Amino acid sequence: MKTVLNVIWLVLSGFWLFLGYLVAGLILCITIIGIPFGLAAFRIGVYALWPFGYTTVDRRDSGAPSLVGNVLWVILAGWWLALGHILTGIALCLTIIGIPFGVANFKLIPVSLMPLGREIVPSDRPFASR
Repeated sequence: MKTVLNVIWLVLSGFWLFLGYLVAGLILCITIIGIPFGLAAFRIGVYALWPFGYTTVDRRDSGAPSLVGNVLWVILAGWWLALGHILTGIALCLTIIGIPFGVANFKLIPVSLMPLGREIVPSDRPFASR
């Protein structure tokens, strides 16, 4: 079932969201300071491409640097990536079949706003990496 949902997601919104994260990651990787943010964008982009069957969990070892990084992330890229999820979610919720995918877009908003200090793990093993 996860595969079917992921394929439908890929066609309806996943590919375009992935491209948005890819562009953001490439722009952020231009400077040395932006490389960690670019890598976070690539990581979330893959998650946005194929989200069903995965979830995000907080990393216990993240601290103040993640908080500072998330503030910079919101300023540099997070707000417009979150806006993309909001607009895509609203558009998908206009149809009956798109409602679950719209809700999935809304669930991606927090990780698109504050990705640092979070880890993407399989949903059947959310505590495996700790």
